[in-house]
Amino acid sequence: MGWRSIIITQHAKLAYSSRTMIVQTNDGINQIPIDDISLLLISTTQAVITTALISELSKKNVKIIFTDDAHEPISKNYGHYPNHRSAELLREQLNWEIGRSQVLWTKVVASKLINQINVLKLQNIKTSSLENELNKLELNDITNREAVIARKYFPLLFEDGFSRRNGSVINTALNYGYSILLSTINQEIVSNGYLTYIGIHHDNEENQFNLASDLMEPFRPNVDFWLANKKFNEFTPDVKYGLVELLSLEIKYNGKNTLLRNAITVHVRNCLKYLANKEQNIKIEMELLDEVPNHAINDNV
Repeated sequence: MGWRSIIITQHAKLAYSSRTMIVQTNDGINQIPIDDISLLLISTTQAVITTALISELSKKNVKIIFTDDAHEPISKNYGHYPNHRSAELLREQLNWEIGRSQVLWTKVVASKLINQINVLKLQNIKTSSLENELNKLELNDITNREAVIARKYFPLLFEDGFSRRNGSVINTALNYGYSILLSTINQEIVSNGYLTYIGIHHDNEENQFNLASDLMEPFRPNVDFWLANKKFNEFTPDVKYGLVELLSLEIKYNGKNTLLRNAITVHVRNCLKYLANKEQNIKIEMELLDEVPNHAINDNV
């Protein structure tokens, strides 16, 4: 899998030639090796992409994200499920042990809550009230500590009275960043041959990505941390580029320094192995390093 996140922001034609993506704009022609690309975000409705390029990117399991007129993600492209074992994996997924699903969800929630607390600590914000709630976490989070802490966490991180339900620019940016995480998790689930809409906790018939919605939770605070250190009044292209570039943020996952996108790969595979009873234990420990990347992506066109 590649490592570059490519963002198209202006009128362009995207085509394929000799293992290379050709991007033609009014400013000239750019050539990018297909093997280098991890994500292609087409952040304009003024771009044209050939089916040959879509085909080659899909073969390399590259995420292609399309946006609407408001530049919000509206559609994602994934390749076919990768192997002949899909039917077998589907039967396995439908029969995941309830006990394992509950244990995994508890670990996922615990990791998310710990990371939220650490984000606040990095911002020099007192966390005693959240730590008290974390200590009340039970198996399968039956008392919904996740929601209780969220109601306290976001106003502490951003401002008094902040709500995830309003249409503020911060919420727009949070949703955009979360959508990039969700897309990346989905890509890993599909590449491992599993279905995205059968989750372990989320169970919304209108949500095609229940499993990804479950597994992405520990990584959300990375988005929160980045945005809390930015001052902006408009959701500008630079903010969008930075949120995509978070996939290249260095974090510590299960004791090892790694890039966020690589941690997601390991995380999803570990979770799927645990659910399939191929691993007896599951470890989800993530540490946000005390650094905030300030550079914007240099791969936008």
